[in-house]
Amino acid sequence: MSSVLNITVESTTLVRILALGFTAFGLAMLITPLYTTLAYKYQWWKKPRETTTTGEKAKIFTALHAEKHRRHIPTMAGIIAVISVAIVTLLFNFSRLTYLPLLAMVGAGGIGLIDDIINLKGNGSGVAGMRTKMKFMSILTIAIVGGLYFYFRLDYHTIHMPLQFLAHNYTWDIGWLMIPLFALVIVATANAVNISDGLDGLAGGLLVSAFAAFAVIAFFEQKYGVAGFCVAMIGALLSYVWFNIFPARFFMGDVGSFAFGTALGVVAMLTDTVVLLPIIGIVFVAEAGSSSIQIMSKKLRNGKKVFKIAPIHHHFEALGWPEAKVTMRFWVIGQVAAVIGLTLFMLGHYL
Repeated sequence: MSSVLNITVESTTLVRILALGFTAFGLAMLITPLYTTLAYKYQWWKKPRETTTTGEKAKIFTALHAEKHRRHIPTMAGIIAVISVAIVTLLFNFSRLTYLPLLAMVGAGGIGLIDDIINLKGNGSGVAGMRTKMKFMSILTIAIVGGLYFYFRLDYHTIHMPLQFLAHNYTWDIGWLMIPLFALVIVATANAVNISDGLDGLAGGLLVSAFAAFAVIAFFEQKYGVAGFCVAMIGALLSYVWFNIFPARFFMGDVGSFAFGTALGVVAMLTDTVVLLPIIGIVFVAEAGSSSIQIMSKKLRNGKKVFKIAPIHHHFEALGWPEAKVTMRFWVIGQVAAVIGLTLFMLGHYL
């Protein structure tokens, strides 16, 4: 037996949500010339990695992207979207529910900014940027603080299963375990987006699809502030993608990937659809998973690899796929996954 989907919303609310996206897009477009002027004047060139995570020379990566990095492409462009969304949210959409994703995004973006600055000041040898352990602990700290606020101030303590037939009791009260769950989701999502940011337009396009799915989910849950935050993210990210599609004019840097990944994880928690996050963000899962599998394989199988190079988008490049083809096909997968996630959400709530 199916339920009737009957949602009433004032037209002004819908217009306001959409206006947040247009405002963030326009503001990002206005800030971009200022960023590019500074980036080219002070030579904020992205320094490519020369070694892999496990310490070997990154020969395949260097061969694939040596020509690209001869162009001197600036990094840290993600700060444009972070500033745009922050301004729009503070001025037009600041509320009890948008406080957390906003501060988490800015905090994670700050960590990414420090990492990018270290990359700029480095000599180009070794792994560019902060040490992996330092980045992990920094993001984990933000995630734990966010988890404490999420549990004690917003009073979230249950997990909802998207489909009732998957579990007899489809809402689980996990109490204080919500804090470590929140931290796990934020750290995993932030790192997955960071790992995915390796091809022109890839991470930006995937993030647009993911935030679009969660914007619809938040809208149907009548969490209009969260929906507005997601739409503002979409607007700012579309401005970024406009310049980042192949051949990229600039890269988002860790300031962008950590900020956007953290915000995505927080939104999934706020909409109580964390179970759907791995589905909607399936490409992010595949990217992070391929890197983990590669590292484990090298350590447990005496250096033997599963992929030619990880993460998996570089593996397809090594197989001979053009960069733009990899990006477009991953976009398609991300869009299909977003629709599947929305379908599961609708089935669990309205059918």
